[in-house]
Amino acid sequence: MKVVLYMAITANGFIAKQNGETPWSSEEWASFSEKVGEIKNLVIGKKTFEIMNTEDEFQKIGNPFVVIVSNEKDNNSNFAFADSPEQALEILKEKGFEQALIAGGGILNSSFLQKGLIDEMYLDVEPFIFGSGINLFAENDYEAKLELLSTKQLSKDTIQLHYKVFN
Repeated sequence: MKVVLYMAITANGFIAKQNGETPWSSEEWASFSEKVGEIKNLVIGKKTFEIMNTEDEFQKIGNPFVVIVSNEKDNNSNFAFADSPEQALEILKEKGFEQALIAGGGILNSSFLQKGLIDEMYLDVEPFIFGSGINLFAENDYEAKLELLSTKQLSKDTIQLHYKVFN
């Protein structure tokens, strides 16, 4: 299964402000929505789920199949829950998906990277710098080499970097 990470980031590598706020452009949102429409699923962490669910963002991006990686389960939800990155990918395989789209947050991103499960990354670099916030990858013991596959200008001030990941 091909695993793709897709995140918007500030110029200094934050994916959100400390409170979870993300002031990203409409062009970035359109690009993300297009990728979700292509892959038709999302793998996210509990905090990202709560933010997206509160803002009714799942409907806005076409109601993809969503797997939440969390130790906490919500049996009353219309979403799948997994205990680990591996279990999330297994759920998607069982549903017939050939690709997985990882969409944060930083803890989830680092758990996939640490286990060598990310094949490609799309990073939409937005024209912001936050003094503090949520890092693209939470601190942990991992490293990866990247190969730049392409760049794309999403707007006057926003660029997209597409990388292959070598673990």
